[in-house]
Amino acid sequence: VQLVESGGGLVQAGGSLRLSCAASGSTFSINTMGWYRQAPGKQRELVAVITSGGGSTNYADSAKGRFTISRDNAKNTMYLQMNSLKLEDTAVYYCNAISWGYRYWGQGTQVTVSS
Repeated sequence: VQLVESGGGLVQAGGSLRLSCAASGSTFSINTMGWYRQAPGKQRELVAVITSGGGSTNYADSAKGRFTISRDNAKNTMYLQMNSLKLEDTAVYYCNAISWGYRYWGQGTQVTVSS
């Protein structure tokens, strides 16, 4: 399974961004997918996860009410719609997928929120 993120960039506080994660390879075996982020000097943390059918989602408290995770299995793509962005959302955002018990990661996409 290969994962490629896109959609990161520089945005002002209060703005929005939509991240995408395109999966390739053995995509039929992918189960749960998620978004994680890592800010400078901090550990990688969970942002949101979504089950294979998209029927169940879970968010970190920091993301609730502002971020929405979704996936289009026909396109093998997962999304993260981020609204009302804050300075503290600045981080590298990573796509994650679980397949046959293995965890796969993308290369990350930088999100920078400016004041």
